[in-house]
Amino acid sequence: MIQQELMTTKEVAAYLRIKERKVYELISARRIPCSRVAGKWLFPKVLIDLWVVQNREGSSNFNAILNRPPIVGGSHDPLLAWCVRESGCELATMFNGSLDGLQRFANATVLCCGLHVFDPDTADYNWPITRRTLADLDIVLIEWAWREQGLIVAAGNPHNIRDLADVQNGAVRLVGRQEGAGSRLLFEHLLREQHLDLTALHFIDPPVRSETELALAVRDGKADAGFGIAAVARQCRVDFVPLHRERYDLVIRRWEYFEPPFQRLLAFTRTTRFVGKAAEFGGYDITGVGRVTYNSP
Repeated sequence: MIQQELMTTKEVAAYLRIKERKVYELISARRIPCSRVAGKWLFPKVLIDLWVVQNREGSSNFNAILNRPPIVGGSHDPLLAWCVRESGCELATMFNGSLDGLQRFANATVLCCGLHVFDPDTADYNWPITRRTLADLDIVLIEWAWREQGLIVAAGNPHNIRDLADVQNGAVRLVGRQEGAGSRLLFEHLLREQHLDLTALHFIDPPVRSETELALAVRDGKADAGFGIAAVARQCRVDFVPLHRERYDLVIRRWEYFEPPFQRLLAFTRTTRFVGKAAEFGGYDITGVGRVTYNSP
């Protein structure tokens, strides 16, 4: 499930219809998303697609004239989904992963986008990828919450899973997230960081498209574990093995930040109902909600 969406230098050259030599020039100039694994350059297809959108001609004018629909895209977050429903902000949601949301935002088909994309080079979240992929747009990143990420396991943790090394046992069935999901990108990064073999993992099919779906798959016995947030583990009454703390942000155009829909959503985060719901979910640190984490030049 992981390897089939990584392209080699030859494959990415064919995909982009350019010479392989040109790909190496782009790598040298650090102008194309790629990773070096065991001495070999690999290209995540979803990042290549996003890179193509970023580099289209006339993108600034294209985005300036389009009216964005009142939709929150990007990564699924249970607290955000609840707030959109309860705040009266008159926004809809279309959660399908961080990178899907960024691509939709670049195409002006969502008003704002939730994302949690870790950048290994800066050891920070979200602003590096937004600066690269939305360079032509006047945007701000607004902190939503810090969240606990880790392994969601069955109640009682019957496989005694304590860390990532324990999921390499072929007996542990993993439920994964779809391509482009921030949780999946982080999971793969943590595995590489610990020099764990991606091919040794036993994934069930198909991958799921939300945090809640993942936790329910574990609760219902369809899988033994999955990588997700503490809030859904608590919500679905399964166990959780904490591994990482991450920041979830919302990206929005600067002028649309001040418009009524987004301001109503932010106003709701200052209510006791919001604070109480975050505590009820668990796994959230909302002390910085509403803080600007990045403001494009």
